Amino acid sequence: MDKPIRRVLTIAGSDSCAGAGVQLDLRVFDHLGVYGMTVITAVTAQNSLGVQKINKVPPRIVAAQIDSVACDLGIEACKIGMLYDPSIVEAVADRIARREITNVVLDPVIAAKDGTLLLSYKGIKRIKRFLLPKVRVITPNVPEAEILSGISISSIEDVKQAAEIIYGMGCSNVLIKGGHLDGSPDDMLFDGEEFTTFPGTRIKGMPVHGTGCAYSAALTVRIALGDTIPAAAEFAKSYVSERIKSAVKLGKGSLLMVFKVDGGQCYD
Repeated sequence: MDKPIRRVLTIAGSDSCAGAGVQLDLRVFDHLGVYGMTVITAVTAQNSLGVQKINKVPPRIVAAQIDSVACDLGIEACKIGMLYDPSIVEAVADRIARREITNVVLDPVIAAKDGTLLLSYKGIKRIKRFLLPKVRVITPNVPEAEILSGISISSIEDVKQAAEIIYGMGCSNVLIKGGHLDGSPDDMLFDGEEFTTFPGTRIKGMPVHGTGCAYSAALTVRIALGDTIPAAAEFAKSYVSERIKSAVKLGKGSLLMVFKVDGGQCYD
């Protein structure tokens, strides 16, 4: 083999309609040419309409999953999504440190599109205390950035202030997605010294399921492949925009993203 296979781990919940969570992460990983591995934190019954049921995986099983892949296959980069329970936050933070996992991207999943709470206030506090100092990039949307920073965000200056506050909690880079702000959906990266803006164009149409998952998964892949954080962020934004444009209506609610593989397609 000419090039080593890059191994990327997703630590997240299972989505039964495969529109988000580990199922979508694996599709992104495969589409972008890396080998994907999974750690399941919770099993959800959900579809394009919303989340109906959630059952957490015991923290010791979450930790054991991380141990299994880290000790055998190795991990070039790791994406963390839905953690759901405070005890799982601590278990993941412990194993990230113990297994010396680097290039960690945290998508701080706090609530689903339908409003279902996916992480408690206690869980958010533990993310700030135990997990953020181990993270290379955190990718909150505006509502998540408001919760993490404790400030209201309605302007670019607010975004910058929130990024500085979150950066002060110990992570290396803060990348706030601007889709919830009025105007163009520009993203903002803060590395502790400089702000970098990634302009976006708003795409009209129905909501698309799993955009945050796809964004952080693509970002993680590009970091695993050696991109700088700004280059990876620029790629992820463009990649998700294309996935949104090609999303289709398969259920009764949000659109779902589709991926062409080897010249084929997964729809008629």
